[in-house]
Amino acid sequence: MTNPIEALIAEKGVLLADGATGTNLFAMGLAAGEAPELLNETAPDTIAALHRNFVEAGADIILTNSFGGTRHRLKLHHAQDRVHELNRRAAEIARAVADEAGRKVIVAGSVGPTGELLVPLGALTYEEAVEAFAEQMEGLKAGGAEVAWIETMSAPDEIRAAAEAAIRVGLPYVYTGSFDTAGRTMMGLLPKDIHAVADGLAQAPLGVGANCGVGASDILASLLDMTEAKPEATVIVKGNCGIPEFHGSEIRYSGTPELMADYVRLAVDAGARIVGGCCGTSFAHLAAMRQALDAHSKAARPTLETIVERIGPLRNKAASPNGAGTGEGRRERRRSRA
Repeated sequence: MTNPIEALIAEKGVLLADGATGTNLFAMGLAAGEAPELLNETAPDTIAALHRNFVEAGADIILTNSFGGTRHRLKLHHAQDRVHELNRRAAEIARAVADEAGRKVIVAGSVGPTGELLVPLGALTYEEAVEAFAEQMEGLKAGGAEVAWIETMSAPDEIRAAAEAAIRVGLPYVYTGSFDTAGRTMMGLLPKDIHAVADGLAQAPLGVGANCGVGASDILASLLDMTEAKPEATVIVKGNCGIPEFHGSEIRYSGTPELMADYVRLAVDAGARIVGGCCGTSFAHLAAMRQALDAHSKAARPTLETIVERIGPLRNKAASPNGAGTGEGRRERRRSRA
């Protein structure tokens, strides 16, 4: 398998991934309860505009509009029989935008969780999960995706199933977890343990990391643990734009372009090789992030206290500002030393 990520990192040092899909699509007319993936067929110009705006803001990597593209998610919208065509179309739209950019832009096929629990907690078997992810990834590959971007995961076995599917389909892959539950994923995975999830598979990931979660400070705390555990790894952070807040019936994120620019600087200093935005991250936010990345020279590794001072308080109960990463990470390290 080729490694487009490594090649572009060798050229640019640190890569900028894109921002929010859902937040921006809602601003562009997506109705509440509507499946974004259906817009690949009903409103392809809207999806192309989403990608183009991120490319113009400076993204090196754009994610296809296919987060909920497995049969298990699409069945909620009676589209489970259209997996291949919806994912293929998602990749084709992104591919066309990337090809007209005038510079290298990587098209990554977004693959989110199935929404099902795997055996023994649920009814979905591991092999069924692999089949579902492979079905989605076949469509993404056919449309021109270069990388399977497995994201917002909670369960290690589901990450591994998606990774196995990518290998089966012939796509290089990355994966990211959402560490939103007391410094862990909902299913208990710690940031420092993200590297080992795909151990033993025929192909290693091109990168691992974190996305979404509960805010920029917390994802940077997770980043400290991930880069401390394996400093040589290609680590990804794609954090939310601040904290969601209700304004009447609307949800807005508290992060300003200035805050997200500082988040980028701290992420680079903490060892991230790919930085992007998740929920709430607009085109304007990403443009500020691009400017910050281009102007920044890597500085000293930040402490958690520095992150809190510059970005804001932590929301995960297990984390505290003493410069040692998340609280759970500290306890695990104490156990290993004991």
